This record gives sequence, C-alpha cells and structure tokens, in this order.
Amino acid sequence: MKLLDGKRGVVFGIANDRSYAWCISRQLMDQGAKCVFTHLPGAKMEHRTRLAVEELGVRHPWMMPCDVQKDEDLDAVFGRLKQDFGKIDFLVHSVAFADRRFLEIGNFHTTPRAVWNQALDISAYSLLAMGQRAIDVMPDGGSILAMSYYGGEKVIPGYNIMGIAKAALEHTARYLALELGRKKIRVNTISGGPLRTLAASAVGGISAVFDHYKHKSPLGRNIEGEEVGNTAVFLLSDQSSAITGENIHVDCGYSTIGV
Repeated sequence: MKLLDGKRGVVFGIANDRSYAWCISRQLMDQGAKCVFTHLPGAKMEHRTRLAVEELGVRHPWMMPCDVQKDEDLDAVFGRLKQDFGKIDFLVHSVAFADRRFLEIGNFHTTPRAVWNQALDISAYSLLAMGQRAIDVMPDGGSILAMSYYGGEKVIPGYNIMGIAKAALEHTARYLALELGRKKIRVNTISGGPLRTLAASAVGGISAVFDHYKHKSPLGRNIEGEEVGNTAVFLLSDQSSAITGENIHVDCGYSTIGV
C-alpha cells in the first residue's frame, strides 16, 4: 500500500524536468498518486510541459492551459476538473514570477509598481485564487501545498521582490489554512533550499548562494529535488492529517544557522 494510492490532484507549475513541480510530481506518482497538469498558454509552453510530463512516464496526460493572472483561465481549469473527475484530493502550487531585470543585487529599491504588482499577483494571489476554487472540487476535504523559499523570511541579496512575494505567499497559506480548515482542507508551504531550476537562474548571484548553502548548512550540501518531493508526499498524504498552516524548511538545515 502506497501513501497516495487512490488520490488524484492537480499540479501547477511544471516548466521542465528540473523544476520543483516536476520533482514533486515524480515522488507523488511513485507513491501512487494520479496527477494532472496545467501549462502556460501557447503551443511552445504546452510542448515544453508535455515533454517534461512524458519524462515522468505519463502518456497522453490531462493538461490545460492556465495563466494564473486570469480568472477565466482558473475558472476553466477548475470547471474541467469538476467535470472530468468530480473531485480531487490535492493541489500543488509551484508558480512564481518576477521581472528578472529587478532580480539583481542592489536594485531592489528601483522596483516599479507594475513589477511589484505582477510579482505579487502571480506568485501569491494565485494561491488565494486557487484556494477559492478548490473548495468546489474538494467536497470531502484535501490538501493544498505551495512552494516558498527562505528569502521570504530573511534578506537574500538579489532575491528582491521575490522575497516580498514569498512572504505574502506564506501568510496567504496561513490565512487560507484557518478558513479552509473547517472544510477539511489543509494548506501548507515548503521552503525549499536553492535548486538549479529555470526560475533560480534568473536570480542575481545565485551561484554564490549555492556555494554559501553548501558550506554553511549543517548537512554540508545543497538539497536534491527528490527531498522536497518526499516532503510533499508527506504533506499531501493522510500521514500529515493534523498539519496545516505550516511552513516546512527542506534546506539541509540552513535556516537554523545564525551566522
């Protein structure tokens, strides 16, 4: 018996086979889950996500386009989930974006209003928007998981506006956990250590961050995507039935170190 046998859920955010969402999906499916997916609109984005999903061994995957800034796209996705499956058991939010021109060390103070609003909308408000709609497809309860990073708690030079967005994401998850808890829906976040993903490559000084984590973390190394995936399995399974509103660090202990 696997931890997620009989459970089905939707994963937002697979960009390629190095993304957190991909690593999480692989571990979920290894534990018996059935996953369906969204991709950014456009043929190129669909092709890229489809290739990544096929690397997971999924042939003819259930996929839909979704721009999380558009309510009509989210309505369409959740409407189809309801129509095709009746209900789901979990949702993975691995979506974030900020204009990379403002992810350079020393230029946070130059961030314009439009860039701020876009980063917060895509990276944080989208979780709230998904939570609103998840209620209808989780009538028996379920689990929602979002991906965060330590830059939402402490200043990471170069992370800039994404740090603000991750702070907002974590608090959004906590407030959702309060209100969705009575509907038996749990909401948690994972604060994963740096991983060599497409998103990470946009952050100024990221190579120095990897080196710093390796030398300063208690385990003396950087994380593997599989380790975040294993934590996701736990949080989306019934084994974590009393855990909600939490932010779990999977960072080789880096967040426990003061200097």
